[in-house]
Amino acid sequence: MLNSKDRAALRARAHHLTAIFHVGKGGVTPAMIAGVREALEARELIKIALLDNCELEVKEAAEIVASRSGAEIVQIIGKKFVLYKKSKTKKEGVL
Repeated sequence: MLNSKDRAALRARAHHLTAIFHVGKGGVTPAMIAGVREALEARELIKIALLDNCELEVKEAAEIVASRSGAEIVQIIGKKFVLYKKSKTKKEGVL
C-alpha cells in the first residue's frame, strides 16, 4: 500500500508520461491486462487513457485494470489514470 509521500513522488514522476494503453469500446480485455502486466514489470509506472467511446467510467476502468494486474492506482485525472507496481526483477525501482 502506498503512503501519501510515495503517491506524491509517483504523481510527480508520472506527470510527463504519455499513455501507453487506451481503453476503448471493447473495454478491458485479457490481452490488455497481459500487456499492462508486462509494461508494469518493465516500467513500474504507467499511464492509461480512456477513449471517448469507452462505456466505462474512468474510476471503474482504473479499479478493474489495477485489480486484475495487481497494481495500485496512483492517480486518476480526467480520462487518464496512473498505475504503479514494484518490479520483481529490477534492482533499482521508481521508488
